[in-house]
Amino acid sequence: MSEKLKIGWVYGFTALFLVANLYLVVQKDFYWLFLLPVALIVLYYYLTAYDKIILFITFLTPLAVNISDLEMGLGVSLPTEPLMFGVLLIFIANIIFQNNYDKRLSVHPMSYIIYFSLFWIFITTLTSEMPLVSIKFLISRLWFVVPFFFIAAMLFRKIENINKFLWLYIGGLIIVIIYTLSIHSQFGFDEQSGHWVMSPFYNDHTAYGAALAMFIPISVGMIFFPGQKKVTRLMSVIVLLILIMAVFLSYSRAAWLSIIAAAGVFLLAAFRIKLYWVLTVLVVLFGIFFAFQNQIIDKLEKNKQDSSANLVEHIKSMTNISSDASNLERINRWQAAIRLYDDKPVFGWGPGTYQFVYSPYQRAKEKTTISTNLGDKGNAHSEYLGAMSEQGLMGLIIVLLLFGSAIYYGLKVFHKGNLKVKFLSMMVTAGLITYVAHGVLNNFLDTDKLSVPFWGFIAVIVALDVYHTKESETSAE
Repeated sequence: MSEKLKIGWVYGFTALFLVANLYLVVQKDFYWLFLLPVALIVLYYYLTAYDKIILFITFLTPLAVNISDLEMGLGVSLPTEPLMFGVLLIFIANIIFQNNYDKRLSVHPMSYIIYFSLFWIFITTLTSEMPLVSIKFLISRLWFVVPFFFIAAMLFRKIENINKFLWLYIGGLIIVIIYTLSIHSQFGFDEQSGHWVMSPFYNDHTAYGAALAMFIPISVGMIFFPGQKKVTRLMSVIVLLILIMAVFLSYSRAAWLSIIAAAGVFLLAAFRIKLYWVLTVLVVLFGIFFAFQNQIIDKLEKNKQDSSANLVEHIKSMTNISSDASNLERINRWQAAIRLYDDKPVFGWGPGTYQFVYSPYQRAKEKTTISTNLGDKGNAHSEYLGAMSEQGLMGLIIVLLLFGSAIYYGLKVFHKGNLKVKFLSMMVTAGLITYVAHGVLNNFLDTDKLSVPFWGFIAVIVALDVYHTKESETSAE
């Protein structure tokens, strides 16, 4: 085809597109055709370089909006989840027709844990009380895990792609923070409005605080990262200050505690404190709690401090189990989760079903002013108890194994790698620890907002272990 003819076709299709758009807008009040060029560009990258699609979704994730007013509670986060589903389909097609996935990644122990996790979700979907809800849960877990663990791990063979992934999520998150602070300022940064001003990007302050907490270790690491340019270090300092201010104004007590937990594990790793000492201290602390549990609970019940805009009072309210509605509602949800497990200890009630089935398992004396019977105000408020009630005892074991193994391999890579690898592994491991700690009080792995960094951080650890440690370099030679 001659050059003039090609240009003629381009002009012809452009004119046709404009005429069709003009007709649809004027005559039919239809605007969706304007998205066709964007869709074609996205399709082009799906077929030629879907690593760029992964990075694009990463940036969009903090900015995505959840549409939840669908039947059976089957909400969707736009535009990220449809894009992830597209990546999932391309990956499946690639495995079927080319089967060129890196075997070193597919046989890594973390991959086997994830395989078993997906398998058990599938099994408990077959036995679910609400199969449609559980099928959606399974599919959404696949479109989180495939792009941001299996594909991302291959993408992270290049160290610079790890930095792109981290900075792109931070970039989207900074936009959300600026929006949130601007709305929050109109209410004098008070504690009550701090629970919802991040809407529609994050459902509430707990999910928002969890995301902020995950990236505080990342921003700290970026400041001291070896070989970093001065401009990048300065930008990292600014980002850290913004994140600290945002997490403080989120009034998320769980986020604050999770950052302290991450700092504690960092100190343990930095000073090479042996694991058996840590386990010994934990056993002693648990022993003290069970030995004096009546006295401890009695003391907690005397704490009447509710959540407050005052920092000291807000921290004190963390242990208020007598009048703080948020704390009491968490206990109510936990008790319901345990009763659900007692009824179905092997397979549970089905993935994603907790919020639809827990209502009859509440007790009148445990309900609070914010309790609901409609299944419209969240889940079990625990990554551990939620999995136990929905997927039985094995669901809980898998969660513990997944979290524990991710931290183990993160610390293992930290001790094996060169200086840059040490920094990256500790940054993402500390970020994961904030979520592991946060998971005691909340669960968000059914959302894109936390699943993208969670699975992405594990992918970073596995990629560093496979491609960038001394052992991997020796085996490659």
